[in-house]
Amino acid sequence: MVNVGIVGATGYAGEELISILLKHPYARITSVSAKIDKPAPISRIFPRFKNLIDLICSEPDIEDIVSKCDLVFLALPHTVSMEIAPRILKYGRKVIDLSADYRLKDVEVYRRFYQKKHKDKVNLRQSVYGLPEIYRQKIKNATLIANPGCYPTAAILAIAPAIACDMIDFDNIIIDAKSGFSGAGRRLSLDLLFSEINEDCRAYKVNTHQHMPEINQVLSGLAGKKVNVTFVPHLLPLNRGILVTAYLKKKKSAKGKIQNFNQLYNKFYKKEPFVRIKEAGFFPRLKDVIGTNFCDIGIKEDKDDVIIICAIDNLLKGASGQAVQNMNIMYKFPEQAGL
Repeated sequence: MVNVGIVGATGYAGEELISILLKHPYARITSVSAKIDKPAPISRIFPRFKNLIDLICSEPDIEDIVSKCDLVFLALPHTVSMEIAPRILKYGRKVIDLSADYRLKDVEVYRRFYQKKHKDKVNLRQSVYGLPEIYRQKIKNATLIANPGCYPTAAILAIAPAIACDMIDFDNIIIDAKSGFSGAGRRLSLDLLFSEINEDCRAYKVNTHQHMPEINQVLSGLAGKKVNVTFVPHLLPLNRGILVTAYLKKKKSAKGKIQNFNQLYNKFYKKEPFVRIKEAGFFPRLKDVIGTNFCDIGIKEDKDDVIIICAIDNLLKGASGQAVQNMNIMYKFPEQAGL
């Protein structure tokens, strides 16, 4: 049994972590904390947890947290985790960070997209990007996991087989992504009010979104050369879910290498418990994956083009579910435990 703590327990991701871990056969929640006006039982903050967990949620106290926990999930806003993670790591505890603070290896890129200088370069160097389908072997021995962003999880899983097998033009990748508004976190903002979101759909941060360099970093590693995608996110009037459509151009040299892209994707993800490839001619929708840790992928292939459609739950496979999946790998639990 592993004792776990959640810092940032009152956010959407923190709430999902509690829900998952309460059902986990090998994990026990021993600490919950968050930026909060005054301490309160977590079951008062989230009444659905009444009689399931009655721990007091208070401001984070690092010494108290490390005295109770083997592993700590940081479900904090970007730029905050790098202040807390090193304090936990120095006690020999493991950390899974759900923010962007340990995802980007280039500190200048981090500063440009998050408008803050990185303060923990030492731990940044040792952090492991927590996308199990690509980095499972590194995750097994990691002490600090950079849990991927929601958009990058869907985008990378949609494109990884095609780019890793050198089947597409690396200079012509277009990603159209749509997300429910919970992807922005539990916070007050004029553009996230119900009356602003309802019955609307809009593009935002067009080709400037902070998840773009994260996608580029992983895809460049798989390609063995620099990759720069075109990335356009949209906000949907939905609570949760991400639908990514990736438009790819086949390489001329790809012809004859494989029977079809469905065959390639099925082979690439054959042993992955949370990736499901649709039969040719069928495509995922958000209702297929909401409330699950699954990533569903559908493929449309023409003579020169390939369109990949991918659906995930942004709060599960795109955040808390993937974080627990990473914990399972780190502690050699069955990967599907709790999920």
